[in-house]
Amino acid sequence: MTDTSFEGDYLVRAVANGGQILALVARSTELVREARRLHGTSPTATAALGRVLTAAALMGATLKEGQTLTLRVVGDGPAGWIVATVRDMRVKGYIREPHIYLPLNAAGKLDVAQAIGKGMLYVTKDLGLREPYNGCVPLVSGEIGKDLAYYFAVSEQVPAAVGLGVLLDPDGEVQAAGGYILQLLPGASEEVVAQLEANVEATGPVSRLFAEGCTPEDVLALLLRGFTPTVLARQTFAFICDCSRERLTEVLLALGREELETLLAEQGEVEARCGFCNRVYRFSREELQELIELAEPKEKN
Repeated sequence: MTDTSFEGDYLVRAVANGGQILALVARSTELVREARRLHGTSPTATAALGRVLTAAALMGATLKEGQTLTLRVVGDGPAGWIVATVRDMRVKGYIREPHIYLPLNAAGKLDVAQAIGKGMLYVTKDLGLREPYNGCVPLVSGEIGKDLAYYFAVSEQVPAAVGLGVLLDPDGEVQAAGGYILQLLPGASEEVVAQLEANVEATGPVSRLFAEGCTPEDVLALLLRGFTPTVLARQTFAFICDCSRERLTEVLLALGREELETLLAEQGEVEARCGFCNRVYRFSREELQELIELAEPKEKN
């Protein structure tokens, strides 16, 4: 295995074949473990959420400082929807129904496709411009990897291969997780395409490779067998939620004085839970009264 000074979760970004191939490979085991811990997800939900979080981390490596990317997978299956956001390699996400239990699929694997069902994949990039970029495509498999590859082909006109995986033990604990994105830039020959397709087929499930001790560099070498990759960067990432009491206070103040007075009269206190990390914030009757005094009256139309 390749020696590296990086431990835990990190990704490598590389190019090959004169810049015609862009490769991103990530080990995301700790990211998915933290998501499972925070949300108490069932095995199938862990696999589904873990794949989307890993995809967000991979795509986040292509952003500049301060830019944000959000993935939303919205299906008609029992999982509901899955959201993952990345900014400066700080990743967070959640699944609408974390406690779904489904039988294994015909291949004996967790049935992520059945959990998600039919629906749409949405990608939003806030690049600091006047309007955010929004792209969406129908889900073609519900397995996330193929759906993301379809998004790249249709919305960004970039041929891509995407592999995402989460390996669990019999108790539902995360053994390993990771993924990759291979993108072909204009000018790549049919021979290059054929070689990459053969490499992807031979590489197999990426989570299994990480469980066996492979590093992102090892997986990169397998995916780019026959090419000479140049590593451009290595980046660490983690599940970090940026929610805070101050931010929620601003949300409550934005409701206006009348709405806060109604909350005070009907509930006496407010309890709010962050959807991304499940942290609970409580505002007592006294604190609500202070907010009412600070809040502006809502203008009536």
